[in-house]
Amino acid sequence: MTDTDRTPAAATGEKQPFDLGTGPGRVLVWFYGVFTVAAASRSIVQMILDFDKAPLPYVLSAVAAVVYGFITYSLVRGGEKARRSALVCCAAELLGVLVVGTWTMVEPSAFADATVWSDFGMGYLFIPVILPITGMMWLRRAKVA
Repeated sequence: MTDTDRTPAAATGEKQPFDLGTGPGRVLVWFYGVFTVAAASRSIVQMILDFDKAPLPYVLSAVAAVVYGFITYSLVRGGEKARRSALVCCAAELLGVLVVGTWTMVEPSAFADATVWSDFGMGYLFIPVILPITGMMWLRRAKVA
């Protein structure tokens, strides 16, 4: 089969599969990858050195790392199933940021130490609250017909 024998999907009216990790998706992959490493390293060190000091914040940071890692994997993997899974995880991440952020603002004494999501991610330049919103917008746009 030669290149001239192939019919482009656009010519047949079919929508081409959307690669989640291209264009703005590549920036999301980078940010989620960095946040996976940051949250995982932070929580591992804190749990090894000071787990008795503040177990809840350290476990929440570990949960954030797992969520970030799964979203990174889904964006790189691509496909409709990965897109839907990443969309659900972004919504869960946003919920976590909003709940933990509100909780740390209303009752600061509830957390003996900060989490990735404390104060809506203020320690990380508010990227933890911006990232899931941006991710959901990209994933909704990337929906495969």
